Amino acid sequence: MNRPTFVQGVVVAFVLSFFGAALFATLTTFVSTGLVLRTLVSLIALAYVGYLLTRSRARVGRITALALSVVVAGVAWGVELPLAFYLIVHVGLIWLIRSLYFYSGVVPALMDLGLSALALTAAVWATLQSGSIFLTIWCFLLVQALHVVIPRSVDRTHERDRSFEGDGAFQRARRTAEAAIARLSNEH
Repeated sequence: MNRPTFVQGVVVAFVLSFFGAALFATLTTFVSTGLVLRTLVSLIALAYVGYLLTRSRARVGRITALALSVVVAGVAWGVELPLAFYLIVHVGLIWLIRSLYFYSGVVPALMDLGLSALALTAAVWATLQSGSIFLTIWCFLLVQALHVVIPRSVDRTHERDRSFEGDGAFQRARRTAEAAIARLSNEH
């Protein structure tokens, strides 16, 4: 799979915001607002995790990661955490999945953690300014969509080696040199 793009993130943000607002408007007529908010947080977080896992290049562990996400959401629901902590658990879950599946280093993962905190701050700001559930979800996911600008790794030598991957002549020469070195080291 290809790494997600910002445009895909914007589309996902709009779709989840639209359905989240519609679900909120529908369910609050029948159920308490607190219960509806918890349900929305879980559904949106799990849907976003599912989106991230489908866009990941990794082939292993997707089902396990999704199952673990469901278990964490269920435990957070069952423990009846205050809404703020409940929200932080789900944001942490999104951050953990992205850190494991999209980055190969601590620095990019920490950058993503900062982005997640910024997204949560934007959502709180949108709630306080507008009171709109659509804008709250939209602001949160729109900031989350910026994760695509975080580099996969900050290792300069790794980036330099990757720039030569497309050069077939370079790769052949490199393999020839490595084979020659291996033969020389086996002779001694």
